[in-house]
Amino acid sequence: QVRLVESGGGLVQAGGSLRLSCAVSGSIFSINDMGWYRQGPGKQRELVAAITSLGSTNYADSVKGRFTISRDNAKNTVYLQMNSLKPEDTAVYYCNAQISSWFYWGQGTQVTVSS
Repeated sequence: QVRLVESGGGLVQAGGSLRLSCAVSGSIFSINDMGWYRQGPGKQRELVAAITSLGSTNYADSVKGRFTISRDNAKNTVYLQMNSLKPEDTAVYYCNAQISSWFYWGQGTQVTVSS
């Protein structure tokens, strides 16, 4: 059984930084793409950033230049470094991992940015 556990969310002032982590455990042969999504109040879930197994990255326009996604394949962990946070970044952030042809989600971690 595959499990994704996020950590690192919290309350931060505008302009501050947070680092999210997502550890994948369970019956894993290899992890393909990994990513971070978010869902703000009254909004649909959206892609924030994604990274392939070879390290190619993709970002939402709203976070380019402020957020950085990375992964440690030896630890089956993906990270999201978030700098220059804005109130509009407030959301529940979810980790996603593709293993074989299946997609798995974490439980989410709350990020709140105060103005």
